[in-house]
Amino acid sequence: MRNSVEAPHPGYLLCQDTYFVGTIKGVGKIYLQSVVDAHCSLGFARLYLSKAPITAADTLHNHVLPFYDEHGVTVEHLLTDNGREFCGKELQHPFELYLVISQVRHRRTEVRSPETNGFCERFHRTVKEEFFSVAFRRTLYESVEQLQTDLDKYLDFYNRQRAHQGYRTKGRTPYQAFLDGVKDMLQERVA
Repeated sequence: MRNSVEAPHPGYLLCQDTYFVGTIKGVGKIYLQSVVDAHCSLGFARLYLSKAPITAADTLHNHVLPFYDEHGVTVEHLLTDNGREFCGKELQHPFELYLVISQVRHRRTEVRSPETNGFCERFHRTVKEEFFSVAFRRTLYESVEQLQTDLDKYLDFYNRQRAHQGYRTKGRTPYQAFLDGVKDMLQERVA
């Protein structure tokens, strides 16, 4: 398939990006750290008040990698853009250092080519249209934690209930596509 990204099984390639959500009066600027599995479109998202490297590492360390560990899946590669939160000197930059310690290979998109991280771009558009634009009309948020609580509920729907029509998911939810991919991996190990 033309322009497709190789992701033969869950955890082979995760894509991570930062998205500026907006400014909430009395709270400040809100940034979304997103991670999407290129195999199955499983999405993770955390909200922060900055886009510092530590927030990118926190998302992986406390929310993404534990999920994969629980399912016995190794994360092999991580694709990011060249933003300061993701790139720097390997053993000095907090995010780069975290990836080395976690044994995850860091791949970068081409400079000024956000479309090469299309999984995150699509995820951002979906979350903006289906969650943020609705949530900000309904609720006056007073903290990033309050917004995160509602985002977590949406992510559960996105991953476990909302069927995706892409060629990788084929009408399944991202979580079901993930589980099917894990099952296929286990069958290949036994064979």
